[in-house]
Amino acid sequence: MSQDIPSVHRTHTVFNQVPSLDNWNLFTSDIALHEQLHLHNGSWGEEQAHHYGKIAGNLFEAGFLANENLPQLKTHDRYGNRVDVATFHPSYHQLMRSAIEHGLHSLPWTNPQPGAHVVRAAQMYMQNQVEAGHCCPLTMTFAAVPAINMQPDVAKIWLPRIYAKVYDPDNKPWFEKEGLTIGMAMTEKQGGTDVRANTTSATAIGARGPGQLYELLGHKWFCSAPMCDAFLTLAQSDGGLSCFLVPRWRSDGSKNAIEIQRLKDKQGNKANASSEIEYRNAEAWMIGEEGRGVPTIITMVAMTRFDCMAGSAGLMRQALAQASHHCRYREVFGKPLNQHPLMQNVLADLALESEAAIAMTMRVARALDNIEDEQEQLFARIAVAIGKYWICKRAPAHINEAQECLGGVGYVEETILPRLYREAPVNSIWEGSGNVQCLDVLRALNKQPATLEALMAEFQRNRGMEPLLDRKLNQLGSRMKTLVRNPTELEYQARSMIEDLAICMQANQLLDGDSTVASAFCASRLRDNTNLVYGTLPAGIPVQKLVQRAAPVL
Repeated sequence: MSQDIPSVHRTHTVFNQVPSLDNWNLFTSDIALHEQLHLHNGSWGEEQAHHYGKIAGNLFEAGFLANENLPQLKTHDRYGNRVDVATFHPSYHQLMRSAIEHGLHSLPWTNPQPGAHVVRAAQMYMQNQVEAGHCCPLTMTFAAVPAINMQPDVAKIWLPRIYAKVYDPDNKPWFEKEGLTIGMAMTEKQGGTDVRANTTSATAIGARGPGQLYELLGHKWFCSAPMCDAFLTLAQSDGGLSCFLVPRWRSDGSKNAIEIQRLKDKQGNKANASSEIEYRNAEAWMIGEEGRGVPTIITMVAMTRFDCMAGSAGLMRQALAQASHHCRYREVFGKPLNQHPLMQNVLADLALESEAAIAMTMRVARALDNIEDEQEQLFARIAVAIGKYWICKRAPAHINEAQECLGGVGYVEETILPRLYREAPVNSIWEGSGNVQCLDVLRALNKQPATLEALMAEFQRNRGMEPLLDRKLNQLGSRMKTLVRNPTELEYQARSMIEDLAICMQANQLLDGDSTVASAFCASRLRDNTNLVYGTLPAGIPVQKLVQRAAPVL
């Protein structure tokens, strides 16, 4: 435009600007993701990941539009009839359609083979980089399958439609649709995390028990995605707290008695229409054994917690990509930012954190794939809680540091970084805050001591490869033995203990991959008096190599 302005009116010449990071393949530009896919039995999915990386790289505009045009609640039609519909901008539907048509909601269930969870995790990791809000119903739909499978008669009629690679956003009876999405509605005002305090009641319509129809009366303070076709929920039946599948439409084709009170005005996750709802004798199927609602729905929660890991790792990768790209082209004091030693320290530190996050995520994904291996399932039981706690805690500060790399531009909404920053905290809160994850680890150690044995066996794989890790594991083992003898002190120090476990897990996994990355991570995270601020790597770290490795390839 400046060339069209008469020279007498020009105030300045625009220069030293960074080319836009658009329309790039999120898979081929991510060396760490490529390596992790192959490391964990996902080689067969490389072509699929490559294909979807290109698709995701062209969805950024849709991500911005979905956050500029937020969902709207329509409670009644023009005649005054209750409709309870959340409406979305076409960009939101574009994101959902792309993901579902490529199986991001169902891959491990429809193609169960070694590496299936790994391949799906790679794609969800990329999808979260584009726009994380719509990933909530994708995760819910994926994660609902193990719970619904606990009720075979219900599963028989619902799962084929849940598995389908068909996105149908129309508000109509589930049995008239080819493809379905599933949400979750668990927490209530008075209980929050303490779901046993739920007061929603369930009354049998006819026969009682699993697979039977009930009517639910009560409220839910958080309904994850009210436009979904059904919701897994908890309610008090005669036999105690039980799990139910609540469809938006009743079996007779009439609207179910689910009323949306309002959409949540959230800090981030704006494109997703989280809501408050009330059940007014809503029809629902009991899923699983009566009175065993928590164990039933926990099978779903475990999968959603894993997706929190993948989602936060994706947010960190996108923040790193933006910072690396900016610093490659932006010149300061006569040379590009990424050639300044202090900036190299920051970028390399961010790169190490990002690589550790995806390495940890993919190792857990491999464990989820090995359902026949008892040791792997025990490892997954404890590793999901540790990973969810740590990766989701690290993401906000990581993204904020990436913003600093861009300076003021990184704080402006025209870049993606402010949205990534607002998005990051939801994964540390959703499906159990940090304290809940810590208590879950302690519960696993208490009720299933074999989970700790499985974790320690995992650490033994690389014993002797890295002296700093060996020393840290020795210290950690002694500390845990002492704490176990004092339950109160164990709970009090749970966060610091789980932090140590998480860092050891990441270091151990990185040792299976690139030696430069692994050595740098151990030197920076396992030494004494480790600094918490990014950009404090010790001397001797090959920062230039790490920075180059992290930069996106256009």
